[in-house]
Amino acid sequence: MIWLDTLVQGLMLGGLYALFAAGLSLVFGIMRLVNLAHGDLIVLGAYLILGIGTVTGLNPFVAALLALPVMFALGWLLQGALLNRVLGEDILPPLLVTFGLSVVVQNALLIGFSADSRKLPVGPIDAQSLPLGPVTVGVMPLLTLVSAVLVIVVLNQIFYRTALGRAFRATSDDPVTAQLMGIRPRSIFAMATGIALVVATIAALYLGARANFDPSIGPARLLYAFEAVIIGGLGSLWGTLAGGLVIGVAQAFGAALNPEWQVLVGHLAFVAVLLVRPRGLFPRAND
Repeated sequence: MIWLDTLVQGLMLGGLYALFAAGLSLVFGIMRLVNLAHGDLIVLGAYLILGIGTVTGLNPFVAALLALPVMFALGWLLQGALLNRVLGEDILPPLLVTFGLSVVVQNALLIGFSADSRKLPVGPIDAQSLPLGPVTVGVMPLLTLVSAVLVIVVLNQIFYRTALGRAFRATSDDPVTAQLMGIRPRSIFAMATGIALVVATIAALYLGARANFDPSIGPARLLYAFEAVIIGGLGSLWGTLAGGLVIGVAQAFGAALNPEWQVLVGHLAFVAVLLVRPRGLFPRAND
């Protein structure tokens, strides 16, 4: 029974990692951009939700709704004013620019909020649990997993069943030909980054609700997101969900064996998957 409980808790944790990774996967799938500031932007989203809630007195879930358009606009501006200028055949300039952005975001948060740990006050729901058959799960972890699945479903619907999704795919496959067809790749890239930061804000809500956060934790969130994307297969949204679940389950079993092994076992699972499936569990056909 204890192992079943560990498995369920791992799946709940994996939902959070999938939320960390979904925006990163979307951006990489469309423009082949590895955003090294992604983890710090998630933390920025958490502080934005905290700030809105503190000023207005709103519950963090409501504050997150107000933060979503702000983060979308930030993503649009970052891509349009900064990242579009360095996209090209050479992957090094985007890496350097997003690394610099990561440093800027971390230090700005440190100046604005200090190094003290914070947590989003979500109220009684934080301690509530539900019996699911032989196991009991927390309401917040369960909401996290359900939200992760819903986010992946919505992103897939956008990607494969809308005009915007067709523009995403066309631009990803051949930006030059897409431009000849009347599509503006730079605008499409800005839209993708805006959507990615909307997803990052959802991840930030659950990050801040479930654990303490401070300005320095962004790189660790980026690492978990990156591992989930690689395990699932580059650019595969459902693969990203699977990758997050793999890491979450591995960490849960590692913690059950020895609390000090939690993070290590997650990294070992990442390496083990790559040894068996170097291109990830669900690689895209054109990768």
